[in-house]
Amino acid sequence: MNAPEQTLAPDGAEDNPHYLRAVTDMADRCNVVTNEAIYTDKGIKLVDKGARVDSRLYDRLVRYKLRGRIDSHLAVDNAVTVPALVQLASAQCESDTLAYLLVHTLEEGARDRLLVPLRGLLLPPPLAFKLTVMREQHPALFEHSVRMMLMAVYLGIKSGWSDRECVPLATAALLHDIGVLHMDPVWHDPTHKVTGVGRKQLTAHPVTAMVVVRSQGLYPKSVEQAVLEHHECMDGSGYPRGMRGEEISPMGQILLVSEVATAFFEKYADDAPAQRLSLTLRLNHRKFPPALVACLLPVLQIKAVQAQVDVALDEVEHIVALLSDAFGTWESLCAPLPPEWLAADSGRACAFVARRLDALQKTLYEAGSHPEQQAEALPHLQGDSQSLAELALLGREALWQLQVILDATHGRWPKLAERADIGDAAVADWHDACTARLKPAAA
Repeated sequence: MNAPEQTLAPDGAEDNPHYLRAVTDMADRCNVVTNEAIYTDKGIKLVDKGARVDSRLYDRLVRYKLRGRIDSHLAVDNAVTVPALVQLASAQCESDTLAYLLVHTLEEGARDRLLVPLRGLLLPPPLAFKLTVMREQHPALFEHSVRMMLMAVYLGIKSGWSDRECVPLATAALLHDIGVLHMDPVWHDPTHKVTGVGRKQLTAHPVTAMVVVRSQGLYPKSVEQAVLEHHECMDGSGYPRGMRGEEISPMGQILLVSEVATAFFEKYADDAPAQRLSLTLRLNHRKFPPALVACLLPVLQIKAVQAQVDVALDEVEHIVALLSDAFGTWESLCAPLPPEWLAADSGRACAFVARRLDALQKTLYEAGSHPEQQAEALPHLQGDSQSLAELALLGREALWQLQVILDATHGRWPKLAERADIGDAAVADWHDACTARLKPAAA
């Protein structure tokens, strides 16, 4: 397997324009000064030591390649510290739904058990500065990182890890999204849709984060690896390297489950996050480590977070129809294709779609929620709100996975619209048909 830096070639830990903009914009509101002079890589002095920084400096910084990284040249008042992180995590244990559940699922004194590894964090000034930029410019991302720490430490504890073993785990969880600071700010807009070649920037952010962590020369290799792996999946469908099963490190497996769990409680805060996450973990059992899922499912069964979801029969029927159309359309379009084109090793877009749709349909059958199964059951569920709610949640998850397949196909083969051969034409026609049908559902 190629090294991640070679496969993705991201900007790494360099101070790209997006990060420099975040730093200088923060400096308009916070007291940021240079603790040493800033030079270009050619030795030209740009800023004196002790100078006050603000957004007017952006144009000068972005014009040159700097000697060293900007974080090592700057200091900011009220920077993020380990005690401040512990304080925020403690507050989340009281007021945040997911953190509260973790505390009350563990034995007595659980909050202290969750916080102990956090007190052992090593936070050098450059990373403290980056986290301060995250806190000031992207507060939701900062809170997510703290929530990730608590979730990861919980899973570590439930997996039998000692407090000492949980310290690097907490470190990896805290720093896992540090690479997002180097992304275009449009990615922080929840309405932004990830499509096409734009996915490259998204898939690069774990690599960027790993390079940032590595550049500190402070953390064990396991922390770097886990940061790189936090978007991998056990079935190989994750990124950036498409790793499978035990190829993913134990710490990386904890982070990938933690990422999914925290994302659901953040995205669906007011719309049954516990039920949605529980169904997703069960529906996608090949994506996630079973032992860690077993640790998490009891948290999601607590009655206090089991929201009442009201779903009409016609909504479920609509979801079933969308899925049925997507599967049926592909079956018709791929029927004329040579069998060897659909083989996994062909490298063709049609093979990718066939493989991913087969996996999705198999998963739906195993969960009893394939359109063919639901079509038979629906006439008998009128008035059964609990069953309808579960089918609707399963169906929405399946539609989301279908959209992931559509986006991934378009991203990997951006020239499909040219329809160079019958295989590409089949995929392009299927993509267009599904997109047209799913847009009203997404809206």
